[in-house]
Amino acid sequence: MNKIATTLTEFPFKLILGSASPRRQELLKSLGFDFLNKPMKVDESGWPEDLKAQEICIYLAEKKADAYDEEIKADELLITADTIVWCEGKVYNKPENFAEGKKMLESLSGKMHEVFTAVCLKSANKQTTFYDVSKVFFKKLKSDEIEYYLTNYSPYDKAGGYGVQDWIGYIGIEKIEGSFYNVMGLPVKKLFEELIKF
Repeated sequence: MNKIATTLTEFPFKLILGSASPRRQELLKSLGFDFLNKPMKVDESGWPEDLKAQEICIYLAEKKADAYDEEIKADELLITADTIVWCEGKVYNKPENFAEGKKMLESLSGKMHEVFTAVCLKSANKQTTFYDVSKVFFKKLKSDEIEYYLTNYSPYDKAGGYGVQDWIGYIGIEKIEGSFYNVMGLPVKKLFEELIKF
Protein backbone atom coordinates (compact mmCIF):
# COMPACT_ATOMS: atom_id res chain seq x y z
CA MET A 1 0.00 0.00 0.00
CA ASN A 2 1.13 3.56 -0.73
CA LYS A 3 2.82 5.20 2.30
CA ILE A 4 0.29 8.07 2.48
CA ALA A 5 -2.67 5.70 2.15
CA THR A 6 -1.19 3.57 4.95
CA THR A 7 -0.72 6.67 7.12
CA LEU A 8 -4.34 7.69 6.64
CA THR A 9 -5.88 4.24 7.09
CA GLU A 10 -3.65 3.20 9.98
CA PHE A 11 -3.50 6.54 11.79
CA PRO A 12 -3.24 5.55 15.48
CA PHE A 13 -5.81 8.03 16.79
CA LYS A 14 -9.55 8.46 16.36
CA LEU A 15 -9.86 12.13 15.48
CA ILE A 16 -12.46 14.36 17.17
CA LEU A 17 -13.03 17.78 15.63
CA GLY A 18 -14.38 20.23 18.20
CA SER A 19 -15.79 22.77 15.75
CA ALA A 20 -19.16 23.94 14.51
CA SER A 21 -17.53 25.40 11.38
CA PRO A 22 -18.66 23.65 8.18
CA ARG A 23 -15.49 24.92 6.48
CA ARG A 24 -13.23 23.18 9.01
CA GLN A 25 -15.27 19.99 8.72
CA GLU A 26 -14.99 20.10 4.93
CA LEU A 27 -11.24 20.78 4.96
CA LEU A 28 -10.42 18.03 7.47
CA LYS A 29 -12.52 15.58 5.46
CA SER A 30 -10.69 16.65 2.29
CA LEU A 31 -7.34 15.83 3.96
CA GLY A 32 -8.43 12.18 3.95
CA PHE A 33 -8.90 11.61 7.67
CA ASP A 34 -11.99 10.05 9.23
CA PHE A 35 -13.22 11.99 12.25
CA LEU A 36 -16.09 12.47 14.65
CA ASN A 37 -17.41 16.02 14.94
CA LYS A 38 -18.34 17.28 18.42
CA PRO A 39 -18.79 21.08 18.40
CA MET A 40 -18.43 22.88 21.72
CA LYS A 41 -19.96 26.17 22.80
CA VAL A 42 -17.26 28.49 24.10
CA ASP A 43 -17.37 32.23 24.72
CA GLU A 44 -14.95 33.55 22.09
CA SER A 45 -15.31 37.20 23.08
CA GLY A 46 -13.00 37.20 26.10
CA TRP A 47 -9.22 36.90 26.38
CA PRO A 48 -6.53 38.61 28.50
CA GLU A 49 -6.11 42.22 27.35
CA ASP A 50 -2.34 41.95 26.88
CA LEU A 51 -2.66 39.28 24.15
CA LYS A 52 -2.02 40.31 20.54
CA ALA A 53 -2.42 38.75 17.07
CA GLN A 54 -1.61 35.00 17.11
CA GLU A 55 -1.60 34.96 20.93
CA ILE A 56 -5.38 35.55 20.88
CA CYS A 57 -6.26 32.63 18.60
CA ILE A 58 -3.78 30.34 20.42
CA TYR A 59 -5.52 31.23 23.71
CA LEU A 60 -8.99 30.58 22.21
CA ALA A 61 -8.02 27.30 20.49
CA GLU A 62 -6.65 26.01 23.81
CA LYS A 63 -9.71 27.34 25.67
CA LYS A 64 -11.90 25.28 23.31
CA ALA A 65 -9.78 22.18 23.96
CA ASP A 66 -10.11 22.73 27.73
CA ALA A 67 -13.90 23.04 27.32
CA TYR A 68 -14.23 19.52 25.92
CA ASP A 69 -16.37 17.91 28.59
CA GLU A 70 -15.63 14.24 27.93
CA GLU A 71 -12.55 12.33 28.99
CA ILE A 72 -10.19 11.90 26.05
CA LYS A 73 -9.45 8.20 25.66
CA ALA A 74 -5.96 6.82 24.96
CA ASP A 75 -6.75 6.30 21.26
CA GLU A 76 -8.46 9.68 20.71
CA LEU A 77 -7.08 13.00 19.51
CA LEU A 78 -9.06 16.23 19.85
CA ILE A 79 -8.61 19.03 17.30
CA THR A 80 -9.78 22.56 18.12
CA ALA A 81 -9.09 25.75 16.18
CA ASP A 82 -9.69 29.47 16.20
CA THR A 83 -9.32 32.09 13.48
CA ILE A 84 -8.99 35.84 13.91
CA VAL A 85 -8.51 38.76 11.53
CA TRP A 86 -5.85 41.28 12.62
CA CYS A 87 -5.64 44.70 11.01
CA GLU A 88 -3.64 47.73 12.15
CA GLY A 89 -3.26 46.41 15.70
CA LYS A 90 -6.94 45.54 16.12
CA VAL A 91 -8.69 42.18 16.22
CA TYR A 92 -11.79 41.54 14.11
CA ASN A 93 -13.82 38.60 15.32
CA LYS A 94 -17.32 37.56 14.21
CA PRO A 95 -19.81 40.41 13.58
CA GLU A 96 -22.97 40.41 15.67
CA ASN A 97 -25.20 42.00 13.00
CA PHE A 98 -25.42 43.77 9.64
CA ALA A 99 -24.18 47.12 11.00
CA GLU A 100 -21.14 45.54 12.66
CA GLY A 101 -20.39 43.47 9.54
CA LYS A 102 -20.54 46.60 7.39
CA LYS A 103 -18.24 48.50 9.74
CA MET A 104 -15.72 45.62 9.68
CA LEU A 105 -15.63 45.36 5.89
CA GLU A 106 -15.35 49.13 5.52
CA SER A 107 -12.34 49.00 7.89
CA LEU A 108 -10.68 46.18 5.91
CA SER A 109 -11.45 47.78 2.52
CA GLY A 110 -8.40 48.88 0.54
CA LYS A 111 -5.98 47.46 3.10
CA MET A 112 -3.86 44.42 3.90
CA HIS A 113 -4.90 42.43 6.94
CA GLU A 114 -3.55 39.26 8.51
CA VAL A 115 -5.54 36.11 9.21
CA PHE A 116 -4.25 33.97 12.06
CA THR A 117 -5.52 30.45 12.69
CA ALA A 118 -4.35 28.47 15.71
CA VAL A 119 -4.89 24.73 16.06
CA CYS A 120 -4.68 22.77 19.30
CA LEU A 121 -4.11 18.99 19.23
CA LYS A 122 -4.91 17.28 22.52
CA SER A 123 -4.64 13.62 23.45
CA ALA A 124 -4.96 11.91 26.84
CA ASN A 125 -1.34 12.69 27.72
CA LYS A 126 -0.05 15.29 25.27
CA GLN A 127 -1.02 18.70 23.88
CA THR A 128 0.50 20.84 21.16
CA THR A 129 -0.64 24.13 19.63
CA PHE A 130 0.55 25.76 16.41
CA TYR A 131 -0.61 28.58 14.16
CA ASP A 132 -0.35 29.91 10.64
CA VAL A 133 -0.71 33.42 9.23
CA SER A 134 -1.83 34.65 5.81
CA LYS A 135 -1.82 38.20 4.44
CA VAL A 136 -5.00 39.22 2.60
CA PHE A 137 -5.18 42.29 0.37
CA PHE A 138 -8.64 43.77 -0.24
CA LYS A 139 -9.40 46.20 -3.05
CA LYS A 140 -11.31 49.36 -2.14
CA LEU A 141 -14.79 47.93 -1.67
CA LYS A 142 -17.81 49.93 -2.79
CA SER A 143 -20.60 50.46 -0.30
CA ASP A 144 -23.16 48.65 -2.50
CA GLU A 145 -20.78 45.64 -2.81
CA ILE A 146 -20.53 45.38 0.98
CA GLU A 147 -24.30 45.72 1.41
CA TYR A 148 -25.04 43.16 -1.32
CA TYR A 149 -22.68 40.68 0.29
CA LEU A 150 -24.05 41.10 3.81
CA THR A 151 -27.66 40.87 2.55
CA ASN A 152 -27.21 37.79 0.35
CA TYR A 153 -24.61 35.78 2.26
CA SER A 154 -24.18 34.79 5.91
CA PRO A 155 -20.80 35.99 7.15
CA TYR A 156 -21.87 36.30 10.78
CA ASP A 157 -20.03 33.13 11.81
CA LYS A 158 -16.80 34.27 10.16
CA ALA A 159 -13.88 36.26 11.57
CA GLY A 160 -13.66 39.69 9.96
CA GLY A 161 -17.21 39.38 8.64
CA TYR A 162 -16.31 37.63 5.38
CA GLY A 163 -15.56 34.26 3.84
CA VAL A 164 -12.63 34.12 1.43
CA GLN A 165 -14.49 31.41 -0.52
CA ASP A 166 -17.64 33.60 -0.82
CA TRP A 167 -18.71 36.19 -3.40
CA ILE A 168 -16.81 38.97 -1.61
CA GLY A 169 -13.62 36.93 -1.96
CA TYR A 170 -14.17 36.55 -5.70
CA ILE A 171 -14.69 40.26 -6.35
CA GLY A 172 -12.79 41.90 -3.51
CA ILE A 173 -9.53 40.10 -2.77
CA GLU A 174 -6.60 41.22 -4.91
CA LYS A 175 -4.08 38.72 -3.55
CA ILE A 176 -3.22 36.43 -0.66
CA GLU A 177 0.27 35.79 0.67
CA GLY A 178 0.28 32.47 2.49
CA SER A 179 -2.24 29.66 2.77
CA PHE A 180 -5.70 30.21 1.25
CA TYR A 181 -7.07 27.41 3.46
CA ASN A 182 -5.72 29.13 6.56
CA VAL A 183 -7.98 32.08 5.67
CA MET A 184 -10.87 29.62 5.35
CA GLY A 185 -10.18 28.52 8.92
CA LEU A 186 -7.78 25.57 8.86
CA PRO A 187 -4.11 25.57 7.80
CA VAL A 188 -4.37 22.11 6.25
CA LYS A 189 -0.73 21.74 5.16
CA LYS A 190 0.57 22.48 8.66
CA LEU A 191 -2.20 20.40 10.23
CA PHE A 192 -1.27 17.36 8.12
CA GLU A 193 2.40 17.73 9.10
CA GLU A 194 1.56 18.14 12.80
CA LEU A 195 -0.80 15.15 12.81
CA ILE A 196 1.87 12.91 11.28
CA LYS A 197 4.41 14.23 13.83
CA PHE A 198 2.00 13.75 16.74
